[in-house]
Parts: sequence; C-alpha cells; structure tokens
Amino acid sequence: MSKNLLKTITLGLVMAFTMGCKSNKTNKNATTEDNVTISVKSDHFLPGGLAEPISIVKRTLSDGSTGDCYKIVVTATPTDHDMGPWCPDNISEDATAGGIWLSDGEVYDVDGAFIQNLATFYDDDTWMLYDSETGEITKTKTLQECEDAANPNVGEEYENYCVECLPSYVADVSHTYYIPVTPKKAITPYVFARGPGGGAPGGRGPGGPDGLGRPDRPGGPEGRPEGGDRRGPEGDSAMGPSDRGLAFNGVVFNAPAPVDNILNAYTLAPFDDAGGHINLAAGYHYHAATGLSKKIAQADKHAAMIGYAFDGYGIFENTDANGQGYTDLDESRGHYDETRGYHYHVDKAGNNNFINGLRGVYAQ
Repeated sequence: MSKNLLKTITLGLVMAFTMGCKSNKTNKNATTEDNVTISVKSDHFLPGGLAEPISIVKRTLSDGSTGDCYKIVVTATPTDHDMGPWCPDNISEDATAGGIWLSDGEVYDVDGAFIQNLATFYDDDTWMLYDSETGEITKTKTLQECEDAANPNVGEEYENYCVECLPSYVADVSHTYYIPVTPKKAITPYVFARGPGGGAPGGRGPGGPDGLGRPDRPGGPEGRPEGGDRRGPEGDSAMGPSDRGLAFNGVVFNAPAPVDNILNAYTLAPFDDAGGHINLAAGYHYHAATGLSKKIAQADKHAAMIGYAFDGYGIFENTDANGQGYTDLDESRGHYDETRGYHYHVDKAGNNNFINGLRGVYAQ
C-alpha cells in the first residue's frame, strides 16, 4: 500500500469519526433526565378554594404505573379576586361594567362601546346586541336563559345575546382532581387535541360559553377529552385530559373556549377581568391568565408561578418580572432550569390558551 493511499484512508477515518461525534452532540432528540425535579407543594393552594383538605391517594397514571397523587376537591370559587362582571347593562357604560373578550391574540374590554361596535368589529351587520333607542344590552338574566343559551343547538331566540351566567347559579358545584405528588416525565408528551372553536389548540364543540355547557375534566368528576368521548364521574378516556391544570385558588385552567362557535351563534360570552366565566357544570373556570389570581414571585426575576399542570409540573406566567417572554419553550410551552426543574409558561392571554400539552404522566 502506498503512503499516499494510507494517508487518504487515515484522513477519511478521522473525518468520519469527527463528524459522528459532532452529530451526536447536536442531536436534539436525545433523551435527557432532569437533574432537578420539584414536587407539588400542596400548601400553595388557598384553603378557601377547597371543599375538603387535600389528601394523598394512590392512582393509576397514564403510563400504566401507580403513583401517589394529591386528591384536590375544589369549589370552583376563587377567594383571591371577585368574579364578574361580564356583560354591561347599557352601551353607555365603561369598562368597569363588563369583562374582556379574546380575539386574534388581543384582549379587549367589553364595555358599552365594544358591544355597540360589534358589527364593525366582525364586519357583519347581523350583530346587534342592544336596543337602538334605549341602549340596553340584550343579555341572559336567569338560570334558565343561561342554560338555554349554552345549549349546543341554541335557538334563534338567543341570537344577539350577551351570555352571562352568574355565580349564584353554581353555588353548590365542586370538582375533584388528582395531581401526581412528584411529576414524572412521560416517554412521549401528551399533546392536547386540536378541535373546532377558538382557533387555538383544544377548542371544543358548538354552543354557548363552553360548547356543550359541560366541563372536560382530567382525572376529575367529568374526566372527558375535548370533542371526544364523554364518560361519567371520574371516567377518563384513553384520549387523555383536556383541561390544563389548577390555579392556586382552585379554579381550573380550562381548554380554550370555542370562540368561533360562540360567534357563529351571534352570541358573546365574555370573560371577566381575571379571564374566567361560568357554565352550569364547570362552574367558574379560566380561559386566560391575566395576573389576578394568586401568584408566587421568583427571587431571580423569573416569571411568577400561578399553579400546577395536571402532570404535577409548575405553571408560570407568560413573561418575567421585566415583561420579557421566553423563546426556548418546547412544543408543550415548557422548559427546564436548575431552580424550578421542568415547568410551563402560559400563552399570552389574548391567545385563548394556556399550555399545549403535558410533558409528564397524569392521573387516570
């Protein structure tokens, strides 16, 4: 073998080895383990939002294993901020008389002027939610009207209604949720279903404020995936959960509201300034994080913590203490650091969305 040929072979082997090492170093699909895993702290939850003390029970997890989970029974009633208002009474009223609306990534005050301008806002002259002579806004005023307007086959008599369901209608509502005490990374992250509705992941079926007027509950009393199987109490389906997690006040971070379906019925179902509204089965629940519920500030200026996802990983606000967002989030809207372990950051309030999936296993 000539010296030149030997040099050529040797150089080729070196280059192949070097390229192989470089490829391994940049493999984004490589499985890594967390150095830090933070367990759920049950004392973060406000006692006023609980129907009974939090306890630990054994539950089957989504990967088939059995694990310790916190059993959290909530009243769906926040004690750290007021609920409502939602619909103003008259087009002359300002933003203090109404809630907010989420559209195309923006948050709008539902004041009298917003209601008056709906035909222009949506470029559709069918919109007319008020009396042109008195300025009075047409809205639901009784429990029966709330129930009827939230029907998937809402009648034409509720066209051009502002749908407002009141806390007094759901005073006896409570829900049970299960969250793993210590989060456990799933082999494959669970991605929330993308259904019809608000143009964001996870919109649900047609109708009033929340599609079918019934909650979708992971591991809880209604255990149903969005737009899919709907089973009885605690009957989670193989399709997985749709709700995202719990705020520290016990209010659920719900799947995105089916905004398109609400609008197609020429109804408006505003959220209050905290991003929540009511349906008769779910009670009060959030569709956006606006910063009014309990939060835990971080010493390093990281975004404040606002709750837990249903896999036990923490949920934090969208931006840090300086108002800066995070650019390194994965497809579930999460990332890792050595202080908080893996955790999520909620979407902007105007996007009608919290997180896009669960990185960890969840209770069945």
